[in-house]
Amino acid sequence: MGVINGTATAEIDAPLARCYELAADVDHIAEWQGGVQRVEVVERDGQGRALVAKISTDAKVRTVTTTVRFSYDEPRGLSWKQTNGDLKSLDGEWRFEALGDGRTRATYHLVGDPGRVLGLLIRGPVEGRLRELLIGGRADQLKRRAEQR
Repeated sequence: MGVINGTATAEIDAPLARCYELAADVDHIAEWQGGVQRVEVVERDGQGRALVAKISTDAKVRTVTTTVRFSYDEPRGLSWKQTNGDLKSLDGEWRFEALGDGRTRATYHLVGDPGRVLGLLIRGPVEGRLRELLIGGRADQLKRRAEQR
């Protein structure tokens, strides 16, 4: 298996600030992002946001743990890059665009290389389910969370 790469987008009936706030609240992503089992914030920036976090995710064939460093572009988005972990590499981002009338377009993008060993475990149907879990569902999960009243 090669690189897992994909983008998911959703139009959300919630303001851009709310969408950003939910995505940037790394401490609580396990409450709404499918497969995320545990988040341990290792380091915070001067504003109290997660700067480095160790995140454990159910990758269908085993739990994958990765340590990522976050960068924030409030309120337009945030990005992260793996600094250590079970994967060869992992980069991701959320981008937010105000659509007017309190609506937001949220775009989630992820590029991950599982490496040779984990890549051998992730083949065929498992690869498709993992891609849907890690990429395909994220924008809709944020939409459901943001639209809760």
